Amino acid sequence: MDSLVDGEIDASFSSHIFAVAWVAYMRYVSGYKNRFQNFIKYLREMGDEVMVVTTHEGVPDEFYGAKLIGSRSFPCPWYQKVPLSLALSPRIISEVAKFKPDIIHASSPGIMVFGALAIAKMLCVPIVMSYHTHVPVYIPRYTFSWLVHPMWLIIKFLHRAADLTLVPSAALGKELQAYRVTTANKIRLWNKGVDSESFNPRFRSQEMRYRLSNGEPEKPLIVHVGRLGVEKSLDFLKSVMDRLPNARIAFIGDGPYREELERMFTGMPAVFTGMLQGEELSQAYASGDVFMMPSESETLGLVVLEAMSSGIPVVAARAGGVPDIIPPEQDGKTSFLFSPGDLDDCMSKLEPLLQNSELRETIGKAAREEMEKYDWRAATRKIRNEQYNAAIWFWRKKRAQLLRPIQWLAKRFFPSPEATYR
Repeated sequence: MDSLVDGEIDASFSSHIFAVAWVAYMRYVSGYKNRFQNFIKYLREMGDEVMVVTTHEGVPDEFYGAKLIGSRSFPCPWYQKVPLSLALSPRIISEVAKFKPDIIHASSPGIMVFGALAIAKMLCVPIVMSYHTHVPVYIPRYTFSWLVHPMWLIIKFLHRAADLTLVPSAALGKELQAYRVTTANKIRLWNKGVDSESFNPRFRSQEMRYRLSNGEPEKPLIVHVGRLGVEKSLDFLKSVMDRLPNARIAFIGDGPYREELERMFTGMPAVFTGMLQGEELSQAYASGDVFMMPSESETLGLVVLEAMSSGIPVVAARAGGVPDIIPPEQDGKTSFLFSPGDLDDCMSKLEPLLQNSELRETIGKAAREEMEKYDWRAATRKIRNEQYNAAIWFWRKKRAQLLRPIQWLAKRFFPSPEATYR
């Protein structure tokens, strides 16, 4: 994809940078929060100074040595667990100004990104926006379909004002290009990464499998990890389980759709664990037989990476950013994709895996080997050394273009006095 290929741009940083990250939901469980946490961790490891502005008051003072500033927030009207904030208080403006950042990096879309953009303009600092939550896809499921077009207009306004847009998958980059969100050469890929030490087959646990299977560890076990939201197409898994009376399913995670799902799966062999973290989460991934991902709205699908890194096969909808993880040449080798919403196609991939332990082991091993190629440190280094430099280059170019008419007027109306020599 041409627009996602880095150009020959050189605006090199000194030995370290000062970056401010506008990260909504540092306490809210999501794949993009995990992405930013790893990003901040490795920026700090590289010796860079980082300040993080987030939506939550009462956050810790720091994260891996990066200063955290919480902003007052209010709940999203249609998604109460999501906090919203403009993050444009005098205190935040003052803190960021004192920090003297080289660059501002904001997560998008959202309300906070407006605050980040305003402060970037006030301080005359380049701004990078990374697109993580595909709000236009979510809107019809939570509010009114007629809001989709205005949302795209807002996204265009924000990203055309940014100096660079980062996307987690090539598929999303192509969609933003199709909607002409910003110029193609300003859309760059944020390389995928996974913590292959934390998500590892060695965490497979009979005790956890017993828990997830509700005391029947000998039965085939399907695992799903993630936020339980209506946009994740989790009702599709009810149809899957209707065809697999001998199998068990475990939902690891929480969200606004949990109560509805629990009612939907009443009387069925389903376990809802709520949120798991740390070693428990690692064990939950590694202790299943197959990981299911029916969602059609993933900008990438970090949980798919984590499941494959844990050595279990994935059966996922061929939609959103997931084909970036399981491209056509690897479909059927490292995991399986099915046509979105097509139950027969899904079952043709899922049933052989549940029935054949050797096939599961072969696919799981190949998935693990593929995930070992993806490293958060390398992904962070690419953003720091290449994509931030590109943003600075575009920012300098834009500033020069804005100054050109002013310089022309100045020369026309205030010409330099001619030098005379005697």
